[in-house]
Amino acid sequence: MILNVSGRTDIVAFYSKWFMNRYKEGYVDVRNPFNPKLVSRINFSDVDLILFCTKNPLPILEHLKEIDKPILFHVTLTPYKGDIEPNIFKKTIIESIKKLSQIIGIDNLYIRYDPIFLSDKYNLSYHIKAFNKMCTLLNGYVKKIIISFIDDYKNVRNNYQVLNLKEFTEEDYIKIGKSFSEIAKKNNMTVQTCCEEKNLTEYGFIQDECLSSELAFKLTGKKYKKWKARNCSCVEMVDIGAYNTCSHLCKYCYANYDEKSIAKNIKRHYDDSSLLIGLLESDDIIKVRK
Repeated sequence: MILNVSGRTDIVAFYSKWFMNRYKEGYVDVRNPFNPKLVSRINFSDVDLILFCTKNPLPILEHLKEIDKPILFHVTLTPYKGDIEPNIFKKTIIESIKKLSQIIGIDNLYIRYDPIFLSDKYNLSYHIKAFNKMCTLLNGYVKKIIISFIDDYKNVRNNYQVLNLKEFTEEDYIKIGKSFSEIAKKNNMTVQTCCEEKNLTEYGFIQDECLSSELAFKLTGKKYKKWKARNCSCVEMVDIGAYNTCSHLCKYCYANYDEKSIAKNIKRHYDDSSLLIGLLESDDIIKVRK
């Protein structure tokens, strides 16, 4: 089993203490987001690989030595300011990425420049300049970068006025493809897309899965099914997060779409609970997931 920690919230940034408590306890419980009374129990003895997805790896760095499983990190680093990403501090994160690379190794670290959107403020020139700065700062610490383009999620629709989105033109895609490829190559990096309609391979991009079956096999010696729940070719993973629980409050996020629920849910987080949010209840149905 491969754990995704997490695509539903930033566990590393905000709930690392809880995660390490669960790891030491040996199991974690996850409510089904579509059937909340159904709880999956995951024993860490059944876990082969952990993929940490975060915008701030700093809170978990000192604990990584306690985890005796193969580890991958996807760290999202985008150039938006406080109007789009209210609670992210980029200078601190750059330094934490460098430390992370030294701890887990450069081959186990991916940077996600994700998602890309265009507006009057965040125009094409802005992105090219920001991508160049990021790659220059991380040269020698990162080899692989994944990009994606913004999708029409509920939260995106809720924040149209803030985002002020502009349509990508064919010329925009060409400029991103050529400039990002050139910048990445100059800094000893590759840049890739995963399941994007515009994969940009003709400009030097790699088209590959975020977590391919080949990479999973290399790290675990096991073969995994494709992730049917997603429209991509990545291997199947089990997400232990919960929606509407992330304090980053990014305006483009697919996992946060109700800020009132976010505040309410965060108040129901307990570091010693087996669940990320709330406590087990007497009528919960617990099934061990193998």
